Amino acid sequence: MSRFLYEAVFCFLRSVPTMDLTILKGFFMSNTFKSLNLKTELIETLDSLNYFEMTPIQQQALPIVLQGKDVIGQGKTGSGKTATFSLGLLSNLKVKRFRVQSLVLCPTRELADQVAQEIRMLARGIHNIKVLTLCGGMPMGPQIGSLEHGAHILVGTPGRILDHLSKGRINLDELNTLVLDEADRMLEMGFEEAIDAITAQAPKTRQTLLFSATFPANIETLASKVMQEPQMVKVESTHQLSTIEQQFFLLETLKERDEALEALLLTHKPESSVVFCNTKKEVQNVTDELNYRGFSVTELHGDMEQRDREQALTMFANKSISILVATDAAARGLDVDNLDAVFNYELSRDPEVHVHRIGRTGRAGAKGMAFSFFSTKESYRVAQIDEYMDIEISPVNLPEKPIEKPFYPKMQTIQILGGKKQKVRAGDILGALTKQAGLDGKKIGKIKILPMVSYVAVEHDLVKPALKQLQNGKMKGRDFKARIMK
Repeated sequence: MSRFLYEAVFCFLRSVPTMDLTILKGFFMSNTFKSLNLKTELIETLDSLNYFEMTPIQQQALPIVLQGKDVIGQGKTGSGKTATFSLGLLSNLKVKRFRVQSLVLCPTRELADQVAQEIRMLARGIHNIKVLTLCGGMPMGPQIGSLEHGAHILVGTPGRILDHLSKGRINLDELNTLVLDEADRMLEMGFEEAIDAITAQAPKTRQTLLFSATFPANIETLASKVMQEPQMVKVESTHQLSTIEQQFFLLETLKERDEALEALLLTHKPESSVVFCNTKKEVQNVTDELNYRGFSVTELHGDMEQRDREQALTMFANKSISILVATDAAARGLDVDNLDAVFNYELSRDPEVHVHRIGRTGRAGAKGMAFSFFSTKESYRVAQIDEYMDIEISPVNLPEKPIEKPFYPKMQTIQILGGKKQKVRAGDILGALTKQAGLDGKKIGKIKILPMVSYVAVEHDLVKPALKQLQNGKMKGRDFKARIMK
């Protein structure tokens, strides 16, 4: 900085009252990870992942987290909060102490899996760190066996964690970091008693990090019970709502909503869209109706078996299914690129949740579409959204239903009965299809490797030769069964 710039800044600072100097902190604060007091291994891993600059929530929260203080972070999906608390708990970790030192509670199995995956990715430069995922809906036996071998970090749903804890399979005596991720959804799903029971068995002297997309009164109550002088960090969504075209439709009956949903899907032909409902029953009804009308659709709600949820999410994410009908709780943590449209078949009861729903489209500067249905009795919800978002909402007319066929996804998914436990890697699958079978790599989509199964998306014209290769060829010198997912 030049001498003249120094003098200009000095004069400006002298003219600002001391109590207002906090507004300048963010201006002068570096937003690179290297400016933080992180372990060398973590910095090297961040560099290898091309993570150089912090997101707003990381820039505000991480310095406080690394000081060991309790933090409440409010930010939407995609804000970078998972890396924020992951870097915090990895910084607190003593690898040589093979005891449970960190516990992350999540509302759903899908989110827990994503969080555990990100922690492992960030920890890969630190040897011998063990992360266990413990969620309901999964077999108890393998989890008991894994717990007997010990772990540093546990990630799971409150019900299953409490189950293991109450039976003496988990010892929290050396816990130094407790994370409540998507705390608002955990309370919505009725996990408050489980959270209270878990925190009662955790050491009083610990760091507690709470992250939530919304901040209703019950979150404030929870924070007062489990945290010590927490500091609040709030950031706006990373997406720009100005890139989202919102339309509201006044529809009095369910039949009108079904007709409207069909008309809008046929008119706009989104490659990937989510239809939000408020209840499991309505999710099932809408899914059945769209399926009857010939659309490529699947459902997602909290009562589904883990295997069914896993397959639905995989096929939707890899563009083998174009429409996902879901409740808010089930869709939390949904990681899908380029979501073209969001449909609010039923308006959310909370305007903050409405903003969170529609923010799944129109990301990274792309144009997004959000269509919301409401009845006259629900006009008050529209007024709440109007006031909360500071926009003027007027119902619009539906487009005339075109004589078109529903959008048909270009990809199909093949399931392979082999995964991480069998040492299968994405490169093995890609190599089998491109090098051994000579298929065009540009027509092969996402590959997902899970503990016991793997999934690969392939364009329709290649799905039969791809299946033949995977069934009859070899990977890792052995045969694997494979099938096309329907």
